[in-house]
Amino acid sequence: MTSTGSWGISGQGLQELKNEASVIAKVRHKQLVRLLGCCIDRDEKILVCEYMPNKSLDFFIFDSRKRLLLDWGTCTQIIEGIAQGLL
Repeated sequence: MTSTGSWGISGQGLQELKNEASVIAKVRHKQLVRLLGCCIDRDEKILVCEYMPNKSLDFFIFDSRKRLLLDWGTCTQIIEGIAQGLL
């Protein structure tokens, strides 16, 4: 997704945020977080997503020890699930 810093810099960044929020709002899959709401008001841009009690995938990917919990089979299932959700 577009970095938060670019959302307020230009009209193009704002349009990108709106487009991405629209796409995320339409996607429904058990492997993907659901977008509950969005607020764009001057310099305030907020995306509200559902609570994830098991943490997000980046919690595991970017931690050198937790990353080891994701074997290739699990990663393949996650990738396939995301692809199905986007399809």
